[in-house]
Amino acid sequence: MTLSKRQIWLLALALAALVVISLFAAPGGKRLQSGSTYGRSPAGYGAWYAFMESRGVTIHRWQKPLKSLFQPDEPKTPAIETLNSDDPDTGTISATLFASPRLLSTARPLRLSKSSAPATPITLLQVLTDETASMSGESIAWVERGNVLVQLGGRWRATKAPFDSTIASPVGNVRLQTSRRGTKAVMDNRDEPVLSDAFGSVVLQRTIGRGRVISASTPHFAANAYQDAPGNFEFLAKLVIEPGMQIWVDEYSHGYKDAEVIKQDAGNLIGYLVKTPLLLVALQAAVILLVLVWGQNRRLGPAIALPTPPIDNSEAYIQAMAAVLRKAESSQFVVNTVCKAEQLDVQKALGLGTEPLPLTALLNAWTQQTGQPASVLEAALNPTKRPRRVSESELLAWLNAMQTVKRQLGGAKF
Repeated sequence: MTLSKRQIWLLALALAALVVISLFAAPGGKRLQSGSTYGRSPAGYGAWYAFMESRGVTIHRWQKPLKSLFQPDEPKTPAIETLNSDDPDTGTISATLFASPRLLSTARPLRLSKSSAPATPITLLQVLTDETASMSGESIAWVERGNVLVQLGGRWRATKAPFDSTIASPVGNVRLQTSRRGTKAVMDNRDEPVLSDAFGSVVLQRTIGRGRVISASTPHFAANAYQDAPGNFEFLAKLVIEPGMQIWVDEYSHGYKDAEVIKQDAGNLIGYLVKTPLLLVALQAAVILLVLVWGQNRRLGPAIALPTPPIDNSEAYIQAMAAVLRKAESSQFVVNTVCKAEQLDVQKALGLGTEPLPLTALLNAWTQQTGQPASVLEAALNPTKRPRRVSESELLAWLNAMQTVKRQLGGAKF
């Protein structure tokens, strides 16, 4: 099948539209990688995770729905992937690598082993990817039982603070690239500042029951981009380390799942459809449909061929001859021809037969039968007095005279 130039342009337009929609509407992997300890991008937390491992601190990764962690009546034995620093075959990263700001560029991929979720109070670190995220009733009850929840990012308002600032802390300078702060106007009475400057609090904590909730103003508090600011890593380590409590990181919200969850999702068609970007699929289908309709320039359905009108050869010949005579400016020939034909029509109307008669005899019969002067018929039928080329005004006068003759004879209008 050979495509026309128009069809090629339409196809190119459709492809360009799909690419643009995919760029702006498709779900991006970078958003999920932001804040993940598996992430090696500037917004990831792979460097901080390796930094903690180099200190001998074990960090577990939670890769199941948080509901199964917050509910106390469910068994806490899910298989979670974590780094086993004691195993020489797991590719442990040397602490000397993390002294360099390019520590991720030389690190090998981490090989993971299986561990189980704890039954005792723990510290859970969440790097929020959705600024509208809020604590649920289950998470609050979980904190009240003695657990510690550390949330980076969330509902923080922008202030007049400079976007890039450095704040002194007991563990070193902390660099922040955000103007969001917690001010007294929006803070709860139970919130206690942990790190703040003249514009407000950057890190807050709140005691709920036997546990605590610690929150920071930016999800990038100790991201890979801050490897040159060791105070950020140290301060976050201070926030999550509690004596006798294990440290867990929420990786489920960043798209990572253990084998059991993946198996459950694979058999659940409704769950798959819920997570499918239906809006993107609908937009792409709409663009393709509009381009197809526009390209064919017709309604949906098979094309209906229009009937071919019959050709009138006589009319076509007359129109062609008229165009030729007009181009040649042969108006006198047209007048003479029409006058001869009209003279025979007048003879028939007066009952004088179809044989051509002298003009004088025809004028006398006209005067006797119609009572009109002979000049009226003579002006319509006598072409001998007309010049070779007739002007437009003279043609109009001749047509008026011919119409007068037709009306007197009771015939059709000329």
